[in-house]
Amino acid sequence: QVQLVESGGGLVQAGGSLILSCAASGSIFSINAMGWYRQAPGKQRELVASGGSTNYADSVKGRFTISRDNAKNTVYLQMNSLKPEDTAVYYCHADVVLVPHTPRVYRYWGQGTQVTVSS
Repeated sequence: QVQLVESGGGLVQAGGSLILSCAASGSIFSINAMGWYRQAPGKQRELVASGGSTNYADSVKGRFTISRDNAKNTVYLQMNSLKPEDTAVYYCHADVVLVPHTPRVYRYWGQGTQVTVSS
């Protein structure tokens, strides 16, 4: 089993900053990529930042930064200059190789952490 535990969400005023973290644990051989998605009320889940090839949604470029600590199997999302439209539940994912020397990769998700930006 693989678990992803997120932390760092909360309420912040527009223009403020937050750091989200997501730690993966369990029967992990290796992690190919980790990233962040978000889902606002009434909207589909959308990509925020992908760690594999470091892609960002256009709406967060220049404001958000994804980083990863491989030794800790942890991915971070530094969010600066937050806007009310950034309000959403943020989900991390990890693309995990469970069995050595096999090509199969499994995507696991965190439970989500609420970020609310007030105007």
